[in-house]
Order: sequence, then C-alpha cells, then structure tokens
Amino acid sequence: MISVASSLGPMYTPPEVERLTDRFSRLSVSQGYNVFFGGVNVRLTNNGSSADLILDKSSGSGLVSRDKYYYGFFNAALKLPANFTSGVVVAFYLSNQNIFPHNHDELDFELLGYDKRRDWVLQTNIYGNGSVSTGREEKFYLWFDPTQDFHDYSILWNNHHILFLVDNVPVREVVHNTAISSVYPSKPMSIYVTIWDGSQWATRGGKYPVNYTYAPFVTSIKGVELEGCVSQQNASAASACARRSTSSLDPVDGEEFVKLSQQQMTGLDWARRKHMFYSYCQDTRRYKVLPPECTAT
Repeated sequence: MISVASSLGPMYTPPEVERLTDRFSRLSVSQGYNVFFGGVNVRLTNNGSSADLILDKSSGSGLVSRDKYYYGFFNAALKLPANFTSGVVVAFYLSNQNIFPHNHDELDFELLGYDKRRDWVLQTNIYGNGSVSTGREEKFYLWFDPTQDFHDYSILWNNHHILFLVDNVPVREVVHNTAISSVYPSKPMSIYVTIWDGSQWATRGGKYPVNYTYAPFVTSIKGVELEGCVSQQNASAASACARRSTSSLDPVDGEEFVKLSQQQMTGLDWARRKHMFYSYCQDTRRYKVLPPECTAT
C-alpha cells in the first residue's frame, strides 16, 4: 500500500507486526541515562521523562545508560532535526569501547542527515571482539518523515540473534551461527544516544558538511526501554543478570525471542526489498572475499 510521496518516490505502508515495544516497561530519560558529553546541550523536558539533545557550533551532546547490560531489548523513541541536516549524525547504540578499547563490541543505529530535507538515511552496523577492520554496514531509506514525530528504534540482542527494528518492523537480523560467532558481541555494553558533527564522512563521504546556518540541530528522545541483564562488578554473570521474572541469564530468551514470527519475517522482507539500498554483503568492490557470514547457508 502506498501512502504519501516523498522526494525519493513512493512511501509504503509497512505490514502489521508484533509490537515488541509493548512487552517491556518504559522509563523516563532521567531514570535510565546520565549525561555522556555536552552537558549544556542536554535539556531534560517533561520532568525528565524526555530530553532534547542539541548540536551547535560549540558541541554536540549525548546520554549514556546508568547501567551496563549483557543481552536485552533496548529502545529509544526519537524525533530528528528538520531542515538542512547534511553531516548531522544521530546515534542510538550499544558499546563497551571505554572498557575494552582493543576488542570492543558495538551495535549501532546511525541516522545520517542528508542534503535533501526529508532524506535521512538509517545505517546499522555491528562489531564484535574488536572486528572494526570489517565494516558490516547496511543502509536504508525510511518510510516516514522522522522529523515530524517520534519513532521507535529498537535493538534486541540475545544468544540467538540480533534484531534491529524501526517502529517494531525488523530491518535487519544477524543470526548467531558458526560463521559469525567470532565477531558476535559477547560482553556487557552501555547504551548511548548522541548527536554530533559527522561532516568528514556522514553525507556522501563528507561531500556535504554540517551547515551551522541551520543550527541548533535538536533531536528529542522519549520512550526509553532498557530491559536487559544488568552487569555488576564482582558478581558472576548468572547472579548479576537474572531478570526478576525469570531465572534465565538472558532476559529476552523466551520462545517468542528465539526466532522471527511469520509476521516479523514478512516485515523484514518488506523493509529490505523496498528500503535497503546498501549492504556490505553485496559490496564486492570493497571486499574481494566477502565476510564468511555473507555466504553462509
């Protein structure tokens, strides 16, 4: 079904999918996060239930979760800056680079401002055990205008697979199999939300830098969900990470989280066929030999 037209052509209505965001409790921003950087450009709103993160000539800004998590479901509802946003990067991601600088893990949503008003690009990426020499990026055009309202960006990470979801529609699944096991994220991570200047690379390889005539650039966050296995110092994983409602180490290890439902598979296929325009697994110019997970059966 076609809804409205954009500068990129038709915008399609996504298929119905399960709402994973309805299965977990929502927190206020102040409950879940501390200021990461650019404190003067972080503004709590609605008594701390939401926040504005600002990029201007002086600084970007960001939040970091109060806890570190091993496995879980993590969500941020974001509303992105409007107008000319080339070079602006809004990121929602998991990382432990501050603790493991040489073998860190990372799961990324990066939203890249573009040189046309509505053409934000969604990029996902994963690193495991310091595998930064192999970029595993995939890029999508969105099926909505992300500057007009809040939209949910979610990451589900467990021992079975990693899911990247937008408004509960899966856009990428990374199955934990033998081919990718050596670079599958394996250590507790913090969750970050940031806005920053990516002029050197973000828009067409740095062709269009941030134009501060349009500053300040403001992204708003609410809808915080941080349902994971909280990592605590001086405690075993099993004792530190059990969710209150289950004895499992993995808080998203129920049957419904092991594999995609039929609805979710339909949504994943829809998103990738209609909206993905780049995958590292198709980039034979970049990789003469594709990473092993790209050719695994």
